[in-house]
Amino acid sequence: METTAILVKAGQLLLSLSILVVLHELGHFIPAKLFKTKVEKFYLFFDPWFSLFKFKKGDTEYGIGWLPLGGYVKISGMIDESMDKEQMNRPPEPWEFRSKPAWQRLIIMIGGVTVNLILGFLIYTLILWHWGEKLLPVANVKYGIYTDSVGYKIGLKDGDILMSVDNKPQEDFRDITKGVILDEAKTIQVIRDGKQVDVHIQEGFVGGTIKKKGPIAAVRLPAVIDTVLAEIKKVETPAYKAGLRAGDTVLAINGQPVQWFHEISKLVVKDTGKTISVTVKRGADTLTKSATIPSAGYLGVNISPDRHLEYVTKHYTFGQAIPAGFTTAIETLVDYVKQLRLIFVSKEVKASESLGGFMSIGNLFPSEWDWQSFWTLTALLSIILAFMNILPIPALDGGHVLFLIYEIITGRKPSEKFMEYAQIVGMVLLFGLLLYANGLDIWRWLTGK
Repeated sequence: METTAILVKAGQLLLSLSILVVLHELGHFIPAKLFKTKVEKFYLFFDPWFSLFKFKKGDTEYGIGWLPLGGYVKISGMIDESMDKEQMNRPPEPWEFRSKPAWQRLIIMIGGVTVNLILGFLIYTLILWHWGEKLLPVANVKYGIYTDSVGYKIGLKDGDILMSVDNKPQEDFRDITKGVILDEAKTIQVIRDGKQVDVHIQEGFVGGTIKKKGPIAAVRLPAVIDTVLAEIKKVETPAYKAGLRAGDTVLAINGQPVQWFHEISKLVVKDTGKTISVTVKRGADTLTKSATIPSAGYLGVNISPDRHLEYVTKHYTFGQAIPAGFTTAIETLVDYVKQLRLIFVSKEVKASESLGGFMSIGNLFPSEWDWQSFWTLTALLSIILAFMNILPIPALDGGHVLFLIYEIITGRKPSEKFMEYAQIVGMVLLFGLLLYANGLDIWRWLTGK
């Protein structure tokens, strides 16, 4: 990947996480202040040993740490990641967290999760209001699909027109893969040679689809060149050197007939390092060009599905976008829970193939700055952050909430020693998971898997 693309992805990830972390911590900070609880620190990113920037206003030190793994607010009289035992050994003060009623402490602790849920809903609402919702109706995939070995294994064929999953119609073609994987569907209905056929999903298909990190099928498009790339990695592309042009229809590669665009890549990759002939139709003329294919195995041409398929954009008024944004946020949350469930209960899905760290998250962002993609991914990450933080694991907000609910129900407060040990256990678990997930990213990068 080019340096510029890496920097753009990293910049979008950093900005997105900064927004989410600051607002999440603000969700704790505001109710703490409302309940007259002292907040000693408010930090974006962690600051072990030193901070990049800080200033003090009132009782609170605000700053930016150097370790971009999250952020925190240090609330007086609370056992948290700071593990400030000296403060906890002193008699409680009225302005400390531990001196407040359980219901106030509960509101303070769920504040971050609440903000992230609301933020996800608001972003989705504004996206739908400003950009609308772009769909590719299943009925508009007029050329059918092409698939790979994973799809062939269950009986999908190039040219199939996908219609439904488990006889449930899909509004958007791109929802089909999600329906198959997350709902663990048993059949896919396709139109083949003018007849409806049931394709039965066999064991191992979901795991194979997740492993290859792609859709179960892609739209098939005619072999028309929409864009001739001038450079890839600062080197002129074979197509550009050969004189291919936008609008050319590829008829053959090395004399082998081509009808569909995806067939170009399949044929070109077989002849890396060699010079091939590319026969194209340009207007009324048929031309043959020579192109030398580099070791990376590309010709340097693109096709735009928008020019060949009819997409539909749903537009929303602000009033319509509010319920639609709420529905999208809930569906996002439900889909994420289903993904986690697959990791723990499905025999086909391996954690080592599904988990990822900051590199995996960063790769979700496009290599060119795009605000619609940025805000869509920020909304997704906000929902994920809310769910992960409410899990009843010590050191997370959910762990504190669990102990507070226990206190409210029983009237008994867990001992501070127990809370200290629980915090340590939780931090070890979280840092272990963090190291594992990011270690997987590094391993995949080193091995190219």
